[in-house]
Amino acid sequence: MYEYMRALQRQFFREPDFREPRRELHELHRELAENRPKDERRKLLKLVDLEAELRDEISLASFVAGFHLAWGIIGELNIEPPYSFAEEEERRMGQLPNLRGDD
Repeated sequence: MYEYMRALQRQFFREPDFREPRRELHELHRELAENRPKDERRKLLKLVDLEAELRDEISLASFVAGFHLAWGIIGELNIEPPYSFAEEEERRMGQLPNLRGDD
């Protein structure tokens, strides 16, 4: 299922263009990597890679959550009679019988 969602995300999501923050990030990375021992550069690269991987996974999870929300909204719109928050609150407070037959 996640592979399908990943394909949908690739099709519909367009990452915003953040040129200035990306330039600053690149510059900071370069400054941190200069004149560092090889083992520290490896750790820094690993840190950057893990951060990018985490960002991608969070982005996908957010996309999936939005998809589920949209799917739930579509489901609610197809219920007869349509969902009414006011009726739900009145029903919850015991003022209306359950007209939807959800019980």
